[in-house]
Amino acid sequence: MTYAVRYHPRVADRDLKKIPTAMRSRIARAIQERLATQPERFGVPLAGTLHGYWKLRIGDYRVVFQFADDEVFVLAILHRREVYGAAPRRLP
Repeated sequence: MTYAVRYHPRVADRDLKKIPTAMRSRIARAIQERLATQPERFGVPLAGTLHGYWKLRIGDYRVVFQFADDEVFVLAILHRREVYGAAPRRLP
């Protein structure tokens, strides 16, 4: 099964601009190869304020996402130092 990947508006506006180019392509490849195919296999469920969301670790960066039916929603792509403080502020 292939999942459609959607992104929170701030991922493109803020998150990706902070990430080095080489790491950006590595993250994009991981999203296409892992999240778009089997998010439950490669992701780890989160707890606390991000309960219901999952994370994908790519080096020092974390992709926080949620999936349902045939869609993956990426909430944040940030460095591990920042992600757990910034991602909860983006929740609806």
